[in-house]
Amino acid sequence: MENKEMETTQEKKGGAGKAILGIVIAVVLIGALIAVYLVFGPKTSEGSKAITITITDDQGVDTVYETKTDAEYLMDAVQELDGITIEGEEGDYGLFIKTVNGITADYDTDGAYWSIYVNGEYGNYGIDAQPVADGDSYAIVYEVYTE
Repeated sequence: MENKEMETTQEKKGGAGKAILGIVIAVVLIGALIAVYLVFGPKTSEGSKAITITITDDQGVDTVYETKTDAEYLMDAVQELDGITIEGEEGDYGLFIKTVNGITADYDTDGAYWSIYVNGEYGNYGIDAQPVADGDSYAIVYEVYTE
């Protein structure tokens, strides 16, 4: 009978050890993910930056804004400008742009959406996560998906 009690006590200790090990592994993994984000995530810069923002509407007409800003993210820089209004919905990847300067893109209706370009390349981030860098040009473009 003593052997059974010893086995039960050892099993309890082993279970607690596994739980603690699981928690330690989870904490290490979370720390690693945070470190990866800090190393490879979007980088911002402080101070004044000269940037260009181009809005291309649904008719293909470009409106160009050249400005100096202390903003670290594109959305903040856009909000500083007169003449640009942006509306959208918060999603898993930040602000999903729906309307720019009163022009709504409705993907469900006609495949239209607003895209962001950075120095001519398709942007990797949403407007509220896109870092602003001195000398960069940004384009917010009305596009229609076609197969």
